[in-house]
Amino acid sequence: MLRSFIVGLAAFALAGIFDSAAHAQTIKIAILGPMAFVQGENHWAGAEMARDEINKAGGVNVGGKPRQIELIRADTNEIQSVPDATNAVERVITRDRADFLIGGFRSEAVLAMQEVAMDHKKIFLGAGAAHSKLGQNVEDNYSRYKYWFRYTPTKDVDLARTLFAVMNSIAQQIRTELKTDTPKVALLAEKAVWTQALVGAAQKNLPAMKMEVVGLWQPSATATDVTAELSAIDRAGAHIVFTMLSGPVGIVVGRQMGERNMKAVAWGINVEGQKEEFWQAAAGKAQFVSTLDTYAEVEMTPRTVPFVRAFKERYKKMPTYTAATYDAIHMLKAVIEKENTLDAEKLVAAIEKIEHVGTGSIVTFDKRHDLVWAVGKTAGIAVQWQDGQKVPFWPPTVKGMKPFKLPAR
Repeated sequence: MLRSFIVGLAAFALAGIFDSAAHAQTIKIAILGPMAFVQGENHWAGAEMARDEINKAGGVNVGGKPRQIELIRADTNEIQSVPDATNAVERVITRDRADFLIGGFRSEAVLAMQEVAMDHKKIFLGAGAAHSKLGQNVEDNYSRYKYWFRYTPTKDVDLARTLFAVMNSIAQQIRTELKTDTPKVALLAEKAVWTQALVGAAQKNLPAMKMEVVGLWQPSATATDVTAELSAIDRAGAHIVFTMLSGPVGIVVGRQMGERNMKAVAWGINVEGQKEEFWQAAAGKAQFVSTLDTYAEVEMTPRTVPFVRAFKERYKKMPTYTAATYDAIHMLKAVIEKENTLDAEKLVAAIEKIEHVGTGSIVTFDKRHDLVWAVGKTAGIAVQWQDGQKVPFWPPTVKGMKPFKLPAR
């Protein structure tokens, strides 16, 4: 009996040694996202591309020793459940022993996920959530939250800066073509934490930009019918429907605006509208729907067009902004190799100083570990659906941009 116990104990110890040795040969990166939705699909796709490129080229050099990247696919289910999201983070850290965390999408969930990551002092590169509090936490309590960096998108306040810059351009076109001095804007924002600051900014700034806000409508992110909202917007005589939509309701809005033959043009954030399948999902009725985006075959950086073409060849679709997990992994590789370590404390200091040329942006971080906002660097692009094609139109100075179109009146 004693002999069997000793043999079993030895086998268990050896298994632990072998497991530790295997772990030492890889860098484990957990990709966190709602994998049943387009946002999580793109989290994973971008990460896969980065992993395969890096591993094929020899891996990550850590102190003269090459290590392969190992991805952990973590379905956070965060669109539907915050507890599911935090459980997923806890699991990849304690069970799967992830070295780094990348991803996240829904701000309510990512705020909770951030807490778990900080408890374990894990570097967490955000790739989806916009709420300002994520970065405010870093400024308010640096020693706890310094491991968090927002790789994409820019924070909600800076998203508003981009949205209003494009809105101003569209409003000027409306003034010229429709001969109206004060374009009317309807705010259509899903009920979610991330839209609150944008709604407030719109209500404050649009009148100062000589636009009239005719009302606020807030459907659920998963609503399947927005007829009541669109009817009211029609009655209000809106020229622009300012959308703040990240969930599947974005498809419903695009389809039903087309079915109603609305004269208003949709502009804002519509994450579903960023994906190539959007036109078909909206039954081919999403003409003139426009959205903030990250990727198109335009020269935002020297890496944009090659990445978009490679992504389309591999996945037969355009990437959405959450595919910036690709860039986050490449940035992580750069700082690991520069510092010759996986030590989080040293890597945090290196990331704080980096300027990283990615596929959709040129990234530097401020004291909140948020992106430094700049048109042509981190402000993104604007695209519009025209006859089944997603057409980029802003910023107009970037090579490859095309004209924005208004519905006929």
